Amino acid sequence: MQLKIRKQNQDGIVRLESSGIVKEILINEDLLHPDKESISVCYRGRNSSGIIDFTPGELEEIYNSVRKRVHLIKGFRKFPVQKDELF
Repeated sequence: MQLKIRKQNQDGIVRLESSGIVKEILINEDLLHPDKESISVCYRGRNSSGIIDFTPGELEEIYNSVRKRVHLIKGFRKFPVQKDELF
């Protein structure tokens, strides 16, 4: 997974890039407030790690966008990951 982040600070816009592999996907349910559910994607790279939180609506929008364009993907290939590349 590759992340590209654009962040505003007092000096202007800062662009950050990071990469890593998805380690875990968590579904956070709130029984008292069902409208505050979230899906967390946890990733870890060599020098970075983080959690990306999505609401169910955001994830559904992503799914619908990808579903409409999946016919453009020619195929998938999985490359083996070396242990020393991750850390």
